[in-house]
Amino acid sequence: MTPFPLKIVTPDGLIFDGQAEELVVRTTSGDLGILAGHINCVAPLGMGRATVVMEGKRRYAACIGGMVSVVNGAVTLVPTTFEWAESIDAARAEASLQRAEAILHKKDTTDTELKLAQARLHRALVRKSVASGK
Repeated sequence: MTPFPLKIVTPDGLIFDGQAEELVVRTTSGDLGILAGHINCVAPLGMGRATVVMEGKRRYAACIGGMVSVVNGAVTLVPTTFEWAESIDAARAEASLQRAEAILHKKDTTDTELKLAQARLHRALVRKSVASGK
């Protein structure tokens, strides 16, 4: 496959700056696959697994929030959170999932607490899924 330039930048700094052959990310309207020669576009990111193919090898990451842009063949991924699968602490993700579920099962939870717990639950599920390779 033909490579294209890819930058992955989070609020914590530069995660990746190099060549990739394929990028698949979850946007707010579904999965978006990018190959060399993709048309110019900008899309908001949802929560899901990102797949990056570099030198014929697939790497997976939890990619949450932010945006992706393609401009003149160069791709910039600016997620709020981006964690390579091998860097995810599965025990921490499980603990976060348990805390979120506990809040969701409380009877006196406010609407704000419910929304925050649902987001935390979704993030934890994405991180656990990516970490386990599923």
